[in-house]
Amino acid sequence: MTKALRLAALLLFLSIHAPVAEAQTPHPATPPVATDVTAADIRKFLDELPRDAVSDLPIRVVGVTGDYRVGVFGVFRPKAVGGDANLHRVNTTEIYYMLSGSATLVTGGTMVNPVDVPTNPTNQRAPRIEGGVSRRVVPGDVVIIPGHTPHWWSELDSDIEYLIFRPDPDNRLRLR
Repeated sequence: MTKALRLAALLLFLSIHAPVAEAQTPHPATPPVATDVTAADIRKFLDELPRDAVSDLPIRVVGVTGDYRVGVFGVFRPKAVGGDANLHRVNTTEIYYMLSGSATLVTGGTMVNPVDVPTNPTNQRAPRIEGGVSRRVVPGDVVIIPGHTPHWWSELDSDIEYLIFRPDPDNRLRLR
């Protein structure tokens, strides 16, 4: 085998096996503990939310391996209460899982006349979004909204209930 062929074979071997070695992480000294959030817990939580306002509250927030947090939030949004477009200037992704009702969700695009939220300096609100991707969301649908992405429920066909899963790499969410 020529020197060039041996070098090529070595580079091929390293390119295949090096990423696998990098992807492996050491085992934690203490094995992590799983967290249960049962259907009964979720239903009870959602049923206790006020019906005259938009609620977005934590059901559970836990620390997980890798030094980050994950939150499960319950949301009730009444049809009669309009909502602004939101932009969270954070790395936390929001994963919406629709439980009941249907609505139109717009993501991306440009927020029109955005204003900072005085009580939360990482958030902006606006009356609407121009452009972006508009989709009808129904029970069972999942939408993943990366941090720094404008989003807006532009039209509600009915009251809606959904869960938001928030992986929080910056540990901003309070444990609950």
